[in-house]
Amino acid sequence: MRAQFLIVRLIAGFALASSAVVAIGANEPARPPAAAAKSAPSDAALIASAESAAPPNVGQHATIVVMEDGGKMRTLRKGTNNFTCMPDDPASPGPDPMCMDPAAMEWLHAYVSHQAPPAGKVGFMYMLAGGSDASNTDPYAEKPTAVNHWISTGPHVMVVGADASFYDVYPKSPDPDTSVPYVMWAGTPYQHLMAPVPAHPHPPGQNPHRAQGKTGATDK
Repeated sequence: MRAQFLIVRLIAGFALASSAVVAIGANEPARPPAAAAKSAPSDAALIASAESAAPPNVGQHATIVVMEDGGKMRTLRKGTNNFTCMPDDPASPGPDPMCMDPAAMEWLHAYVSHQAPPAGKVGFMYMLAGGSDASNTDPYAEKPTAVNHWISTGPHVMVVGADASFYDVYPKSPDPDTSVPYVMWAGTPYQHLMAPVPAHPHPPGQNPHRAQGKTGATDK
């Protein structure tokens, strides 16, 4: 998961995505149109970035949302599955688009609101393009210190909202080996499994074992 000072801003938008666009406040200063046009990526680029968070057969059918200046959430594309994806935030240190199911969105809304996550709702999140991580022990740390165990993880998926017993079988070290699954924020209401994975290791819809079997049959 990305650094918390970025996560709070972006995930808050995810939590609001299901309730459409959030209006910008009346006192919010308008951004100069010329500057906006010059600096803003195209919708096509934003959609491509958001889709890269998940396998193609998930990302290509997901709802795509983007948070704009002033906290406005804009829906770029309405999806046909239950996943919602957001493009990379250019202000973050590394690529970190994310894609999540409804239960993960609820979990993240609880995190942003400093509330207990909903019981009995296990959520799943993709970050296959990687992530700029943060403290592995303090859910609300805003910068690295000598004691808050700042870490970084590449492409990964997350399991959130599971029972505590689920996480007990995985490493909970403050300084984990990020090449294997581990628990982030262990012992807090927001503990979750971080599982490193290759980014899009196979073409969409292809089972590598089945494909290998077909090749073998052809060779015979």
